[in-house]
Amino acid sequence: MKIKQVSIFLENTPGHLEKACKALADGGINIQTITIAETKDYGIVRTVVDKPEEAVEILKNAGMVAKIVDVLAIEVDDTPGALLAILNKTAEAGVNIEYMYALTHPFKDKPVMVMAFKDVDAAEKIFK
Repeated sequence: MKIKQVSIFLENTPGHLEKACKALADGGINIQTITIAETKDYGIVRTVVDKPEEAVEILKNAGMVAKIVDVLAIEVDDTPGALLAILNKTAEAGVNIEYMYALTHPFKDKPVMVMAFKDVDAAEKIFK
């Protein structure tokens, strides 16, 4: 299923992540999952929230760089090799996963992996 992720570009210094989280909390935005990829000076916060368009507007108004990115949320059986089966499908189709992380709130009773692709529409067809 295609979902919207909010990506936030932050300076990698104390207080910047807190500022982003406070802005979202004050705006009534619920963070459903979050991951951070960092370098020495900067970080990219990737988060799934309940109201992505509002979240981006709130973050921009707080002086941050934020954008919406389409990603796929894919249910994964909670068994050995289940993720491998998904990776095999994408490899066979020649579709590269750019990054992924787990969604903390499953849709039903299965874990959910969030995956980013250059062509999210092509990747989504693999799992329909």
